[in-house]
Amino acid sequence: MATLLPPPKRQKIYHDNDQNKPAPAPAEPIPNVVVQFVSEDDENELLGPAVTLPANFSREGLELLANKQSNQDEDPVPFQFHVRLPDSTADPKNAGSPTRITVQNDILTDVLKHSSKAFTPEDVIVIHCSPQAVFRVRPATRCSSTLSGHGQPILCASFSPTGRLLATGSGDATARLWDLSTELPSHTLTGHKGWVLCAEWEPRERKLATGGHDNQVRLWDPKTGKPIGDALKGHTKWITSLAWEPCHINPSNPRLASSSKDNTVRVWNTSTRISQYILGGHTASVNVVRWGGAGPGKSGVLYTASSDRSVKIWNADKGTLIHTLKDHAHWVTTLTLNTDFALRTGPYDHLAKEPKSDEEAQQLAKARYDAITAGSSELLITGSDDHTLFLWSLFSGTTELGAGGKVKPITRLVGHQRQVSHVAFSPDGRWTASAGFDNCLRVWEGRTGKYIATLRGHVGAVYRLAWSADSRLLVSASKDSTVKIWNLKTYKLHTDLPGHTDEVYCVDFVADKIVSAGRDTTVKIWKN
Repeated sequence: MATLLPPPKRQKIYHDNDQNKPAPAPAEPIPNVVVQFVSEDDENELLGPAVTLPANFSREGLELLANKQSNQDEDPVPFQFHVRLPDSTADPKNAGSPTRITVQNDILTDVLKHSSKAFTPEDVIVIHCSPQAVFRVRPATRCSSTLSGHGQPILCASFSPTGRLLATGSGDATARLWDLSTELPSHTLTGHKGWVLCAEWEPRERKLATGGHDNQVRLWDPKTGKPIGDALKGHTKWITSLAWEPCHINPSNPRLASSSKDNTVRVWNTSTRISQYILGGHTASVNVVRWGGAGPGKSGVLYTASSDRSVKIWNADKGTLIHTLKDHAHWVTTLTLNTDFALRTGPYDHLAKEPKSDEEAQQLAKARYDAITAGSSELLITGSDDHTLFLWSLFSGTTELGAGGKVKPITRLVGHQRQVSHVAFSPDGRWTASAGFDNCLRVWEGRTGKYIATLRGHVGAVYRLAWSADSRLLVSASKDSTVKIWNLKTYKLHTDLPGHTDEVYCVDFVADKIVSAGRDTTVKIWKN
């Protein structure tokens, strides 16, 4: 017969006035740490002298202190704080682990007790401070509308600069306009004879351009939904991308650039509807065109990325070639500028105030553009099917373009295991995110190209990504039929937005609304 163990001894219950009650364990002493605040933009720029603080000093207290040191206490700025992990702590088995610790609560819990054990109270803890937007975008949590109307998969979706309208282009040869305040259809734009592959808004929201598989570019009046004149004809193969002249260069009558599978880019005068010049230097399909605000001329520059493995920079005044970048080993399929958001939204900031005249719009747009390029020049990132990206600063004082010499990239961004499908700078230019066919997103520092973290969660290729206007949230659309919002403090999934019944091809973020669309022919609007 098995031996029966005696029942466990009952714990003695002490009452408040009991003399024999054992003394409580002494609280662990809180160490003091030496903290040095530095600017995110320049590591050598100290915000003030190093200070000794208790390690459990709250994040709100750190923010007050950083504002005090940077003399902004009258008009305080919200900061994000992070501490860089030393290279020696990188885990060779886990190559995708984050390279920085975000301070969310206090230094004790986030830094000293971090799993890497990289810091002790004896170290000087260097905290990098990056100023955040003064407004905050609420992350979407639910689908507020599912809009049907298109008869074929939706291939592109783009918000208007004010965020009042959405344009979608589909395989049913139509583009549609949707009113985002009522979340109802506004107009159907019929005229294309093939798939509508791209849609781009003029920065003042007075015109919408669409490019189709029928080799034509069409202009539309978004107020009436009627075409503005006949199609712009000239390309011999389908249109791959469109770009408007920036508002701070030409607010009243901007020109339009269209790239095509026929290896050329055409620049159109939209009032005379004539092709001003043709850029014909590429030997394969031109996949992307962007109209930047930098460069030697008054009209900015055109950046074109092609399947001939090169990226070309053109003078937008005369249409002459300034430089060719030939560093990629495969098709260049995506590119982004750190000024993309400012160029796209023109004079409209988060308050969406309507400018009274073209001159006022030009001044507002110029101020927004200059604010982004103040810390650095206009930066360019190119992404390719060779699984890599390059970060370029082509118009800084040190780079001499067009002199015949080779221009070196700032850095090469490696880590993706498959083709890079999309890359985008955050609106403030401090971050970059890239999406790939390896089911993950990678986040990089916008000015140096240093790797920050990998965002894993999708189980299919990631096709598109979009940033919120305050640069705090990132949203991605994938082949796995989900849209995901990512938290850039923890580098983890913030919210999963399932609901599409097939692959999601396009996603865009405006104010606190997210719009996604894809192969199931429906447009979904998500909000908080």
